Amino acid sequence: MAITVKIDLGYEFDVKAKAAEVFEVLSDVPESVSHFPKVEKLTDLGGGVYQWEMEKVGTAQVNIQTIYASKYVSKYESAKGQGTVKWTPVKGIGNALVGGNWKIVDNKKSTNVTLAIQGEIEVPLPGLMKMVVAPVVEGEFEKLVEKYIDNLIKRFGGEA
Repeated sequence: MAITVKIDLGYEFDVKAKAAEVFEVLSDVPESVSHFPKVEKLTDLGGGVYQWEMEKVGTAQVNIQTIYASKYVSKYESAKGQGTVKWTPVKGIGNALVGGNWKIVDNKKSTNVTLAIQGEIEVPLPGLMKMVVAPVVEGEFEKLVEKYIDNLIKRFGGEA
């Protein structure tokens, strides 16, 4: 049996770096992922598809390792100073389906960055455990994403 934990997160922040620089970092998957905590391994599967393997979390007796793959597509409109980086889940790899997008907007003196993530993580535990496990998994994922954003804000010279 397995429990499915749904993830739906959204963040918005402004950074000091120029939109083109922000887009360059966020559209370069290995560079962007280098700022994400607890990634054990990132594998380029070709065709814009990357497999993420996260470090195991939990205790020696009960632990979870999230593995998933997503296909990335990036687009930058230099005339408007806007960019998007989008990723969609790839089925059949690992125990999670994760998708989302970055939206990058040039505000002249700063860059507005919006992040949206949606996903489902399969946890190999009995259904009776869902009420206990789901909030823990959601909270852990949220903490990792917030640390990722903090790391990116530092990379981009701080918040504007």
